[in-house]
Amino acid sequence: MLTNSPQSQDGRSTAAAGDGALGARILTMADRLAQFSEIPDGLTCTFMTPAHRATAAEIRNLMNAAGATAHIDVVGNVVGRYANARPDAGTLIVGSHYDTVRNAGKYDGRLGILTGIVAAEELRRRNVALPFHLDVIGFSEEEGVRFSAPYLGSAAIAGRFDAGMLKRRDANGQSLAEVLRESGGTAETITAVARRDKLVGYVEVHIEQGPVLLHENLPVGVVTGIAGFARRRVTVRGVAGHAGAVPMSLRHDAAAAAAEIISMVEQRCSQVPGLRGTVGQLQVPAGAINVIPALCELSLDIRSDNAGELEKALGDIAARIEAIATRRGVSVEIEKVAELPPVLCTPRLRDALGRAVARQRLAVRSLVSGPGHDAVMFDGITDVGMLFVRCGNGGISHSPLETITADDADMGVRVLLDFLTNYEVRP
Repeated sequence: MLTNSPQSQDGRSTAAAGDGALGARILTMADRLAQFSEIPDGLTCTFMTPAHRATAAEIRNLMNAAGATAHIDVVGNVVGRYANARPDAGTLIVGSHYDTVRNAGKYDGRLGILTGIVAAEELRRRNVALPFHLDVIGFSEEEGVRFSAPYLGSAAIAGRFDAGMLKRRDANGQSLAEVLRESGGTAETITAVARRDKLVGYVEVHIEQGPVLLHENLPVGVVTGIAGFARRRVTVRGVAGHAGAVPMSLRHDAAAAAAEIISMVEQRCSQVPGLRGTVGQLQVPAGAINVIPALCELSLDIRSDNAGELEKALGDIAARIEAIATRRGVSVEIEKVAELPPVLCTPRLRDALGRAVARQRLAVRSLVSGPGHDAVMFDGITDVGMLFVRCGNGGISHSPLETITADDADMGVRVLLDFLTNYEVRP
């Protein structure tokens, strides 16, 4: 099945030499990509901007230099194929995204693409033949920043692109359809991007975006599942009044009701391990220092890897919001913004990644991903697996403070190489 693969004493193929060189190469490549930005003093790379297109071209160059046959599709995905000799062989995808949030770090998403490129380059250097085509994919859009539509790139590859998204407009009023038309993207050509070849798996390497591995002093961890989420927009309407004239007992304060809602969400979600509740946006439109707020708007983001717990929490929170509103004499509107169910990583892939970690003489740490990833688009399409790499600096991500060490990046490549050279494709 494999050729010219270095062997350990027990006969299993081993990964890279472990001197940190592969990890250092990843960090250098990440610096190279970070030069393409929409802002002069930081990294912002949103969908189909000039910086985004330049980043895609550079990723294609890196793939070609590593021995891939690479192209950019109509959605902006960069696809590099390291082909098997048999055209009818199955395909394993290693991928992540290259778009960023505003004022981002250099490794969220991009670490997975670069790890795939460096791993494939190392396989080529060692003349290792895998029993499948290896496609390393840089997905064009995962964050949903420009059009409030996440997973555009991976959804297209997975055959789950929603043509209704083409009507979405950015802050300048330009539609997604207009932007994609520049690269030949239409509903028909986007549909053609969907994979119809035999997929044997999808693996994503990603910076953890949290402090668990850092706290436990582990370079990598195996993801067991990706939390589902439900996002809501809550509007609280009360009655305005003079701050000095209306007694506390007679007030219908929209902001005070919102504050109680926030505290309730925190308390409810703290009761269940793995449940997360966040109010990330809070506004008092037209608020004044001496006026009782008549209007307050807030967001809700509820997450769990357990679909039952997520549904139960949503029901409880909605009921408690209604009780707060009744008691305080305010009205509340709850608008659904977005929802995705949890995704559990395939046991077969999860276990294979765990064995690859163990062969590096590391403890196998299993953990749930709270953030979403491109991997969710492949749930039900093929087997799904994820590997987390330790995030430094307290686990800060989505920030210029995001860090990773060359040694940890190197370990990520070593685990991926070990996985790729030992993964057995089912008949």
